[in-house]
Amino acid sequence: MNMNKRSFLKAGGASIAALSVSTSAFASSTKESQSNSQVLKDITKDVAGITSAEREARIIKAQQLMQQMNISALIIEPGAAMDYFSGIQWWRSERLTALVIPQQGKVAVVCPFFEEPSIQESLAIDGDIRVWQEHESPFERIKQILADRGISLTKGTIGFENSVRYFVQHGVMSLLSTLQHVSAEPVTRGCRIIKSHHELQLMHKANEVTLLAYSEVYSKLEVGMTSAQVKSLMSNAQAKLGGKGAWNMALIDQASAFPHGSKKKHLIKEGSIVLMDCGCNVHGYQSDISRTFVMGEPTKRQRDVWQTVRTGQKIAFEQAQIGNAAGTVDDAVRKYYQAQGFGPDYKLPGLSHRTGHGIGMEGHESVNFVHGEQEKLTAGMCFSNEPGIYIPGEFGVRLEDCIYMTDKGPQWFTIPPDSLDSPLGKLAKLA
Repeated sequence: MNMNKRSFLKAGGASIAALSVSTSAFASSTKESQSNSQVLKDITKDVAGITSAEREARIIKAQQLMQQMNISALIIEPGAAMDYFSGIQWWRSERLTALVIPQQGKVAVVCPFFEEPSIQESLAIDGDIRVWQEHESPFERIKQILADRGISLTKGTIGFENSVRYFVQHGVMSLLSTLQHVSAEPVTRGCRIIKSHHELQLMHKANEVTLLAYSEVYSKLEVGMTSAQVKSLMSNAQAKLGGKGAWNMALIDQASAFPHGSKKKHLIKEGSIVLMDCGCNVHGYQSDISRTFVMGEPTKRQRDVWQTVRTGQKIAFEQAQIGNAAGTVDDAVRKYYQAQGFGPDYKLPGLSHRTGHGIGMEGHESVNFVHGEQEKLTAGMCFSNEPGIYIPGEFGVRLEDCIYMTDKGPQWFTIPPDSLDSPLGKLAKLA
C-alpha cells in the first residue's frame, strides 16, 4: 500500500474494502466532533444461531452412523463437539462434565451437582442431566445412563470423541471392562465435516466481520506501531463489528518469516512488511483471514513474492475440485513454487506449512490441504486457502481466504486481493 492511499482513507474515515464489502457496517456519528468519521457497529444481528431442531437432527444423524458402525454410545467432553450436538458451552476441569449420546434414545449430560443450573441454561436439546456429588464417581453416572438406555454392559463398543482426556476414558472403561472402546471420529466427523447452508451463513458473516476489521486497521497503520498495538486495533474492530472470541496476529518485517511469529519486538517503519492472521466467530462459527501489507512503497522483491503467493492461492483454488484428493491441492501449489525457485517441499525459503486446513466451529478441523491426504473433496466441506512464502532473515507473505465446496466446485467466502496496492479483497456473495 502507498502512503497517499492511506492518507486518503484516513481523511475519508473508511477503506476501499469497507465500501465494497458492506456499507451497513458503518454509521455516521451525530457528535459534531466526529462528524467526519465513521463508527463501526455490530453487523451480526441479522443472523440467528443454530436452532434446537437443527441440533436434534444432528443427533439423529449421529445415531444412524452409530448403528451402521455398531457403536453403542458416544462420550463427549466440553468443546466444539459438545456445543455442536447439545448447545452446551462449557470448560474442562478435574470435575467431569460429559455428553452421552446413546445409539438410540434420549441423550444425557453428566455434571457436578452444583453446576446443573448453569448447564441447564445452555442445553438446547431434549436430554436429561445426571448430577454427581463431590465424593461420588461421575463414571458411575455414565454407566447408569447406558443401563437406562438398554445398552449392554457386558458387550459392545463405546466411542470416545478424540479430545476426551485419558482419565475420563480410563474411568469409564474401568467400570465397563468387557466393552471395547474406539474413536468416535467417524461419527463426529461424519456429522461435522459437511456444513449446512445455515452453517455457511454463519461462517460467511464471521468472515465479513474480519474483513471489515482489516479495512479499519489498514487505514490506521502508522510508522512506529508495535505488533501489540496492531493486534489491539484488530481485536477492538472485530468486537465492535459483533465478532466473538477474536484472535489476532501481527508480524512485522523479519518476524513475518516465521508463520506464527517471534517474541522479539519489532516496530513498523517505512517499507515494513506487516503480516496479519486474524479471525473471530459468529454463533460459534469461525473466520480465518490473512493479509500482508507494506508500509509505504513496496520494493520489487516484496511485490514479486506477494504476487507469487497470490498465484499460489489461485492454483490451490483451481485444484480444489469435487472428487479430487485434498492432498493434490497442496501438491499443485508446491509444484508451482518450486518452479519459481522456492522449496522444494517444506524447505525454506518457501512454504513450510500445509496449504490449508478444514474450518468450521473450530479454527482447525480435518481435512487438510496437505501432501498425502487422500480424502476426496465433497460439497459442504470448508477450508482455509493459505499458501504463504517465508524467507528467513527477510520477510514472509501469507494470503489466506476460506472456501467452501459446492456441487459446482469451490467458492470463496472472501475474494482475495489481486494487488499489493489494494491488498484487502472483498466479500463474496454466498452461493
